[in-house]
Amino acid sequence: MDFRNTHLLMLCIIAFFAMAGGAILAPVLPEMVEPLQTTPHEVGLLMSVYTISTAIFTLIIGHFIDRVNRKKILVPCLMIYGLMGLISYFVSDLQSLLILRFIQGIGVAGMMSLAMLVIGDVYKSLESVQAMSKISIAIAIGSISAPLIGGGLAILGWNYPFLFYAIALPFAFVVITFLPETRVQKGNVNHKGIFDVLTTLKEFRLIYTVFLSFAIFFLLYSLVIYVPFMLKDVFGYTAKEAGLMLAFQGIAVILMASRVKKLAGKYSMTRVIAVGFLLVGLAIISISFAHSIATVLVLLLLFGAGFGLAQTANDAQIIQISPSESRGGVLSIHNTMKYVGQSLSPIVLGIVLLNFDLDTVFIASGSFGLLVALMTYFMKKHFENSVDVTIKDTEISLSDSSLCDSLDDVL
Repeated sequence: MDFRNTHLLMLCIIAFFAMAGGAILAPVLPEMVEPLQTTPHEVGLLMSVYTISTAIFTLIIGHFIDRVNRKKILVPCLMIYGLMGLISYFVSDLQSLLILRFIQGIGVAGMMSLAMLVIGDVYKSLESVQAMSKISIAIAIGSISAPLIGGGLAILGWNYPFLFYAIALPFAFVVITFLPETRVQKGNVNHKGIFDVLTTLKEFRLIYTVFLSFAIFFLLYSLVIYVPFMLKDVFGYTAKEAGLMLAFQGIAVILMASRVKKLAGKYSMTRVIAVGFLLVGLAIISISFAHSIATVLVLLLLFGAGFGLAQTANDAQIIQISPSESRGGVLSIHNTMKYVGQSLSPIVLGIVLLNFDLDTVFIASGSFGLLVALMTYFMKKHFENSVDVTIKDTEISLSDSSLCDSLDDVL
């Protein structure tokens, strides 16, 4: 099969679209309250209904994903994603937008799962880890840079960010024309789909790695949803300015995500994940005490560094420890938990906000991040000498030691 770097780039773009789909609206939510005649709590449902739908249909698609050619799922999903976004631009009531966002989630479910599964079809061994790291970086960039796009489009109007999704429509035709079909016909008539995978998840390392997928995206959405409200209330920032602030994290995400393979090769994947959650938790808690834009900016960079470490390392870890015969299903559940985390974050923290204030939201979310960091660090013995041995890199610089050793000093 002639699978080129341009084809890998297409998969990265698909992953970017999938993850940016939620975050692009985050800085615009405060601007939607008045034109939609709703409340901040209710407008947050535009995020939740989208991610809940994605979580549900990721599992549904994962049940039969190995029985159908990849492009037969991927292309219709891109069309749904783009078309629902385009229609949303012309809608001006919350109820209709919620319905469209739910349908749009179906498209995202197939996009994310298929991008990762094609990687598994084409790349083997360390090549698959390297390719997955690029997908993970694209996901991270989508999560962090999308608020910049949304905030910029919001200058034209609160509904203009929905036009971003329409880009997926012409891109679907690019995929039809140029992306090769990678599925290998195996005639697996006894394949039980997702039910076989649930049995596999009894293994502790798998189920804990899937939990980490939930946790890091729960924390991400606690930031991308509530920081714009803080910036507006405390500093009077507009959607565009809030988007710029959130997108600035992208620099740290890219720098740290690209170093995960080297750091994990020298130390362990689990310790890198623990350090990532430590930085994320400290950054979120500290935002509640920030009284200047400069401080907020530094904390956003700190969050980006932690997110880049934790999310990228966790995606690489699930590839390493999942059995090859059920990897597609494991990845489906792994991706589902990302959207479950995104869905529950505004619901759980919305309840906190209704009963307390924004500072309490950040303290509660950040404390959860610190707890996960502590748990992960002390569970490293369950992962080391199994996952990490396969990704050792003998040419790693010793200068990387200070980052991972910092957790030992703190704990």
